[in-house]
Amino acid sequence: MRIVLLGPPGAGKGSLASLYDARLHIAHLSTGEIFRREMARRSLLGRRVQRYVTSGRLVPDRLVVEVMTARLDSRTLRKGFVLDGFPRTQGQADGCDRVLRRQGTPLDGAVYLRCPPLLLIRRLSGRRVCARCGANYNVRTMRPKRAGRCDRCDGSLTVRKDDQPETISRRLAVDRKAAAPLLAYYRRKRLLFQVDGAGSLETVYGRTLKLFRRNGWLTSARRS
Repeated sequence: MRIVLLGPPGAGKGSLASLYDARLHIAHLSTGEIFRREMARRSLLGRRVQRYVTSGRLVPDRLVVEVMTARLDSRTLRKGFVLDGFPRTQGQADGCDRVLRRQGTPLDGAVYLRCPPLLLIRRLSGRRVCARCGANYNVRTMRPKRAGRCDRCDGSLTVRKDDQPETISRRLAVDRKAAAPLLAYYRRKRLLFQVDGAGSLETVYGRTLKLFRRNGWLTSARRS
């Protein structure tokens, strides 16, 4: 299975992708985590990304594609992957498709999680992130074992600046406008599939699993 997981902020993309990794053994490739790891390693790609990040500029589509597709080795392509947070633009989507076609491993689909705005606002306002390792939690749906502390590294959990209630509605409006060309791109290619993102994580996971099985994206060994 090779898919792109799409949806507005708060739709639950990262949490779902982590479940696919843990239960289906399908690699979860997160743009944010990969960028942070490359910058921490001071790799060549990481240093190039760092120059844009520290100056407040957007990382160019070509560089984003280069960083992300560098993680798509033969083993990952063979076992399958879920792209989370990438692509974000039509240019990135086109670049990713070109790389995958050259490898003979095109995408199976782009799965968009639909969620009503009020639900997104509720979810985002409860989100917490570890200041040390970047792990995500939610005080309503995915609580840490100890309040305010990360399960992975015991770091302090904080509210991201863009998850402050006064900024969430603005973020959602910007995201809707930015996402429209990307969704149109995958719709033209007949790769876009929409799933209801409301409900618990397990509920949404079950809906997506039905989609994967219906389209034959999972091997029998992974249908758990």
